[in-house]
Amino acid sequence: MPAPTHLFPLIRNCEIGRLSSAVCYCHHKHLCCLSPPHFAHNHLRYAPQKKFATLHRPKENFNQFIHARSYVSTPQRFYLTPPQVNSILKANEYSFKVPEFDGKNVSSILGFDSNQLPANAPIEDRRSAATCLQTRGMLLGVFDGHAGCACAQAVSERLFYYIAVSLLPHETLLEIENAVESGRALLPILQWHKHPNDYFSKEASKLYFNSLRTYWQELIDLNTGETTDVKEALINAFKRLDNDISLEAQVGDPNSFLNYLVLRVAFSGATACVAHVDGVDLHVANTGDSRAMLGVQEEDGSWSALNLSYDHNAQNEREIERIKSEHPKAEEKSLVKQDRLLGLLMPFRAFGDVKFKWSIDLQKRVIESGPDQLNDNEYTKFIPPNYHTPPYLTAEPEVIHHKLRPQDKFLVLATDGLWETMHRQDVVRIVGEYLTGVHHQQPIAVGGYKVTLGQMHGLLTERRARISSVFEDQNAATHLIRHAVGNNEFGTVDHERLSKMLSLPEELARMYRDDITIIVVQFNSHVVGACQNEEL
Repeated sequence: MPAPTHLFPLIRNCEIGRLSSAVCYCHHKHLCCLSPPHFAHNHLRYAPQKKFATLHRPKENFNQFIHARSYVSTPQRFYLTPPQVNSILKANEYSFKVPEFDGKNVSSILGFDSNQLPANAPIEDRRSAATCLQTRGMLLGVFDGHAGCACAQAVSERLFYYIAVSLLPHETLLEIENAVESGRALLPILQWHKHPNDYFSKEASKLYFNSLRTYWQELIDLNTGETTDVKEALINAFKRLDNDISLEAQVGDPNSFLNYLVLRVAFSGATACVAHVDGVDLHVANTGDSRAMLGVQEEDGSWSALNLSYDHNAQNEREIERIKSEHPKAEEKSLVKQDRLLGLLMPFRAFGDVKFKWSIDLQKRVIESGPDQLNDNEYTKFIPPNYHTPPYLTAEPEVIHHKLRPQDKFLVLATDGLWETMHRQDVVRIVGEYLTGVHHQQPIAVGGYKVTLGQMHGLLTERRARISSVFEDQNAATHLIRHAVGNNEFGTVDHERLSKMLSLPEELARMYRDDITIIVVQFNSHVVGACQNEEL
């Protein structure tokens, strides 16, 4: 039966980064990504780790350059005017206010702001937000792609459907399946909250629907009669979608476009950080190195940050131990080299990335039977070094449950492009001050610089002038991006630095910062407090 195309909304721009646009298999700050700009991307390839060290990383030197300020009376020449800067920063911003009464219950969410600032062309990050219509709760997530944006695009379209289906009671699943069988209209599962630039794939909608339907049919068959646990539903949805991505690539498709699409999705990769909010129950499911941070307002009005996710990379000792426990002791030294999985991949959990999951025989079989574009791509033929006992990578998320309290004011979901530039405490303080309108002046720190009395006077004058315009942004995520890109050594937004960073050409921007995607979720403290009292 034809799949109802309205389940997966139409795509307006099906531009998905070509797999060959990033033939080095890297993620964010891999040294192989930071090659000189005159190297064409399609000529890059895996190289011995020694060669990685020879590639120059200009980020630190560039920061020193743009931090260097000259306190002189002559006018400064900016690359971009303030209106031009605002136009760039606000191009992808989106805000949604939750209705006070949605017909079912009073929401613990007031609304959310989101935004994206690209460094890659096209941007490899994605974002999603949706209200669950057949169950209670809202889903919000950020997705960070690598080796192209194909996997991140697919996960941003599909994952919430898998989660929503996993949460549905048996009776509702039966009702949906019966509607498909009889050709009746389906119950709507999700209400999406999307920016016009957040696209859906029309071409793949039937394929995606059929895979989703197979999943809910299996859930119907496996019905135990027990109430669905949110944590279990999140884990099952992540794992099942990743399995479907892999299976679709192995099976292929008679349609050459779809065949190439599913292979691009599978051979690229994406991390995911997703929040499910239902009343005072907040669950965060994380796979990879994006983060969820809770903003907590203390009794004295100050702000503190509470981690609701853990990075799955070499800085997480538990992750290293987990990987070692899953492979023979003989591989212990080769599993993590130079803080990368098999010396290549920075995140230790991700969707897609079948180069780190399939057997060598399966990889060769799929490539040989695939389209010529795939067979001709040198990257796809590359086998990671010391590849003996796959899979080395998993998409299974780590899920953290938190009971919201009245002092929990907001949640920040962001890809690592933000956390690479800002400390979590600064992120929470900046958002907290923005949302409350109360700006706590911090002592000016000069960080060892020799500052004359006249220069200090200039700094104080600048700060006083900024107070009236510090909250000019109408979107909390935009405000945070402005600080992430434009903060100077004194912790304040410097227009000169901001304009220089935003005016970098495409081939240079990725060398100095990453894509940044942020969702700021604001909680309704009154509703949270009332729910908390009811449970006591």
